[in-house]
Amino acid sequence: MCEAVKVLVRGRVQGVGFRPFVFRLAQEAGLKGTVQNNMDGVRIVWEGTREAIRLAMKKLVSERPRLSRIDEMTCEHVAAAGLTDFTILESDRGGKSTLVIPVDSAVCDDCLREMRDPGNFRYRYPFINCTQCGPRYSIIAALPYDRPYTSMKDFPMCDQCAAEYSDPSNRRHHAQPIACDTCGPYVSLIDMDGNVLGRHDDAVRLTVRSLESGMIVAVKGIGGYHLACDAADRELVEKLRQRKNRPERPLAIMAASVEAARRIAVVSDREESLLRSPEAPIVLLEKGADYDRLLPETLAPGVRTIGVMLPYTPLHHLLFDDGSFSYLVMTSANPSGLPILYEDEPARVYLAGIADRILTHNRPILHAIDDSVVRLSERAPFFLRRSRGYVPDPLPARTDVDGVIALGSEMKNTFALGRHRQIFIGPHLGDLSAEESLGHYKKTLSHLMKWMGIEVKTVAVDMHPLYSTRSVAEKMNKPIVPVQHHHAHLVSCLEENKLEGPVLGIILDGTGYGEDGNIWGFEVLYGDASGYRRLAHLRYTPLPGGDRAVLEPWRNAAAMLIELLGERGRRLAGRLFPDKESVLAVISRMLSLKLNSPLAGTCGRLFDAVSAILGICRESTYDGEAAIRLSECLTQTAEDAVPYPFIVTEKHGLKELDFKPMIEQIAVERLDGDPLRPIIRRFHETIVSACRSLLEDIAGEHPELGRRVVLSGGSMNNPFLSRRLAESLEAGGFSVYTHHLLPSGDGGLCLGQLMIAAAKNRVSGEKNAD
Repeated sequence: MCEAVKVLVRGRVQGVGFRPFVFRLAQEAGLKGTVQNNMDGVRIVWEGTREAIRLAMKKLVSERPRLSRIDEMTCEHVAAAGLTDFTILESDRGGKSTLVIPVDSAVCDDCLREMRDPGNFRYRYPFINCTQCGPRYSIIAALPYDRPYTSMKDFPMCDQCAAEYSDPSNRRHHAQPIACDTCGPYVSLIDMDGNVLGRHDDAVRLTVRSLESGMIVAVKGIGGYHLACDAADRELVEKLRQRKNRPERPLAIMAASVEAARRIAVVSDREESLLRSPEAPIVLLEKGADYDRLLPETLAPGVRTIGVMLPYTPLHHLLFDDGSFSYLVMTSANPSGLPILYEDEPARVYLAGIADRILTHNRPILHAIDDSVVRLSERAPFFLRRSRGYVPDPLPARTDVDGVIALGSEMKNTFALGRHRQIFIGPHLGDLSAEESLGHYKKTLSHLMKWMGIEVKTVAVDMHPLYSTRSVAEKMNKPIVPVQHHHAHLVSCLEENKLEGPVLGIILDGTGYGEDGNIWGFEVLYGDASGYRRLAHLRYTPLPGGDRAVLEPWRNAAAMLIELLGERGRRLAGRLFPDKESVLAVISRMLSLKLNSPLAGTCGRLFDAVSAILGICRESTYDGEAAIRLSECLTQTAEDAVPYPFIVTEKHGLKELDFKPMIEQIAVERLDGDPLRPIIRRFHETIVSACRSLLEDIAGEHPELGRRVVLSGGSMNNPFLSRRLAESLEAGGFSVYTHHLLPSGDGGLCLGQLMIAAAKNRVSGEKNAD
């Protein structure tokens, strides 16, 4: 007996070969019907026997394409129409979008084999792709995901490509970026005056020779331009740093293979899986025993790790196939703090004087996207930067968040969009203080809101009155919900771990505007999306010159010594920074007059101060340098240590943590010439001990608050600190939860902002209903 069902599949089901997959299932099961992309997902009609339909439904889940993800599937019985075959219909662009936009994916092994096969018509074609790999998000102009709505629309298919595209049994059936050297995009190598030196395969071979001869080449990839050079050439790496004005910040490298990566770094099986994954992120790896023999220290000075990725585009693979090098620097070409370069003419103008040549191509990048950065650590957050390969994949929401958007933070910005029970986190957009960055932010936000069919109801913003996101929110003319920075961190971690009810939170961070107008960042909170209480914080100390004290940690250290220890602190500062004596007098005066010296109590500034006192980093050349270099002095197996003393006081039910005795002792030990590593180990252990002590006191005084605690904030990116803190708290009987889906720093707090605004909406709705 013939039966019929209508199936709607939602999730990541467009641009991943889902319709050809459904066609194959129908052929195997002898089913008739149709499959169609629409603005809601993929719609399937199957007609056939009950057993054939049951088997196809089972395989729809168990054998789905590797890049697909099914979030929701509905099935209803309908009247059979007596269909005689199975057809892939043209996409339906009507209605509102509930689609999941496909992510950019690393080239698959099948395509690489064809690219390296001299008998294949795509031999050495640098844009080879199929339904299981290649660009997606970065080339989409509109939904649903079909070629006319991508940057491939201006490349009509040749007969061979069209035949594959139309063949339901071919893995390139409806692969929207399908192309070959006859009909598709091509690469060009140009000099800095715009002269074309070579096109097509000649450009690839000339680029390899350029890299081998010691040139710096800008390479246009999936999401933007990288600067590439031979990573093993010390003088060349130093030249790149000078030209890009990037003196110390670690540079990411691309290794030719996992085997090459193992020669310079320690690579676990899990790390290898990440390197080889379709997402192909940069993975932070511990430097190996032979690192210094094979690569210069100037790639990642002062740190024990190196960011490594494998070739993830066909073009990358061709460069390594032809080249004599095993490692290339592959760092974003954009100026520090500005958006990634992805448009050809602006890139050529900016890169004059930095790159020697540019390897570009004529497939437009419609949406720039940075490389993702991850680290596998026992308890530290997985993501340092969530972008290419993961964005814009949604997170599931436990409540309806439709129409709620969150604009994120000023630094390491990402935004969040709520659609029904899905939350879409935008790509890493960096620092919004520059006009160019804010313009890029607005463009990216607008595009994703349009694609997702978001009708804004509520806008969540950081409560800092001067953040750029505030002006963006005001122009939307929708209700605005200001959210305290660290409350957002707490709720982000709570939501990631699907915790119900209020929890304790330790938020260790660099900067966040507090409700008292001071700078928070070493917080013990209790709350959930509906609200929070501040239970404890670090004693405030002044930052003379505000942001300048962040850029020059020695100023912060001097101010901390003077504020905490008075005249003795002033003398210690003079001995620690003897070349700054005249400036120290000015700083002392600024503190006494409370002149341009905002008060801060943050973990980030505490790390900065200790780093400066110990002479590790007195002036930062990149965000977080002082703290990173301090923590990098420790290994994960560092010896046990006795914490320094600290003081806890209480005023009006709010505990205050004072590290005055620790700061004094560290300064004295430094001046006495004590070895640094034991001091740094004790410093870390003191933070752990202080946090546990605070929580044990709070839990003892208020057992009704429970013993569940979330760890969040940028300082949790310190793997040693996050591991020891989790271990210590668990030993004390606390249940500890950390980030695993988003960064623990500002790149993940937009999730918390969104959930807090959604909770406020629910409360308002309930009041209105009453």
